[in-house]
Amino acid sequence: MLRYLHFFISLAAATNLYATHYDGNVYTLSLDEGNSLSIASSLKTCGDAPSWLTFDSPTRTLYCSDHVGNATVNGSLSSYSVNRDGRLTELAKNVDVGAAVHSIIYGGKDARKKYLAVAHYGGSALSTFALPLKSDEEALQVFRYHMSQPGIKSQQEAPHPHQVILDPTGAFILVPDLGADQVRVYAINQHSGHLNVCPSLNYTAGSGPRHGLFWKSNPSDSRKAPVTMLYTVSELGGHFNAFVVSYLSSGCLAFRETQSFVPYPGGQLPAGAAPAELRMAGNSLYASIRFDQGFPPNDSISTLTRSSNGTVTFNQITSSYGTIPRTFVVNKKGTLVAIGDQASSNVAIVKRDPQSGTLGDLVANLQVGQLGQASNSSTGLSSIIWEE
Repeated sequence: MLRYLHFFISLAAATNLYATHYDGNVYTLSLDEGNSLSIASSLKTCGDAPSWLTFDSPTRTLYCSDHVGNATVNGSLSSYSVNRDGRLTELAKNVDVGAAVHSIIYGGKDARKKYLAVAHYGGSALSTFALPLKSDEEALQVFRYHMSQPGIKSQQEAPHPHQVILDPTGAFILVPDLGADQVRVYAINQHSGHLNVCPSLNYTAGSGPRHGLFWKSNPSDSRKAPVTMLYTVSELGGHFNAFVVSYLSSGCLAFRETQSFVPYPGGQLPAGAAPAELRMAGNSLYASIRFDQGFPPNDSISTLTRSSNGTVTFNQITSSYGTIPRTFVVNKKGTLVAIGDQASSNVAIVKRDPQSGTLGDLVANLQVGQLGQASNSSTGLSSIIWEE
């Protein structure tokens, strides 16, 4: 009896993570209380190249986009119910614009209504869907992007949306477009979930903004108004940028740049290295750095420190414990970071000090699926999330 009781306690103590791989599988990973990481299950699903997962905790629904397709070939969007043991059951599958790389859930004024916004890198588009997802239901909106001429970098032959960001008020969606050197801005219609186009935030030619996030201050002095900041990293230009955000009477946003620097020791990236994803926890921001081999043969995670006024400074780099860290996420407790290394196709779990933000020792490491190829961005591990 005690043996079975111990089993159920251990099962409850385990934490689930979910990973997508370009081999066509969605993997459920289990991290137990002894920091042993294992593959609990896998499911061949979400098109031929699953690329991104978004988890809706209240409904225990997982949304998966695939990377198949382009501006003329469709991809897919799928939803799954998630059992307590991490097993997935498909609920719906829908046709979507091709080559999705990121999605977020947003809501309207009616708390019961939710929507999903999806960025399509190869499809040069943004699509939105009403939730819950229904099979064969058309997108709520599709914004298809075009450029009058190619950008100055080889990766800028077309618009390439790479992320969807929700602002702190839940009223705006931003889309960094690596190909067009801008962050596209949309105001959310709180009644219908539709997006209305606002003026974009433009970057220097060749910057290639890839990922970003918002931060809003909480001043102790009630006489001081909160400050809202937008932080971004640019893949092609290699810079971290900070902007003060203003909410305009026109119903759109304005941005004033306050910082621009390379988030790397000495302020210069090694040849071929590039920032990828940006995350924040507490007073720390983290940027994954691909192709730098800062800890040979592994790449790096750059740690930045944010002050109370929103100013950000470089702190240190630590190992990503693999090659080409495409994606990573901090758990809600702030004690662990899961790093998804694409080419080495491994998930590395790293300690994090919640007070200082410092990343520490490797506590678990697991290869998931086949190794990717550094020269082929459509191979290897593509995303990792915690079930939280």
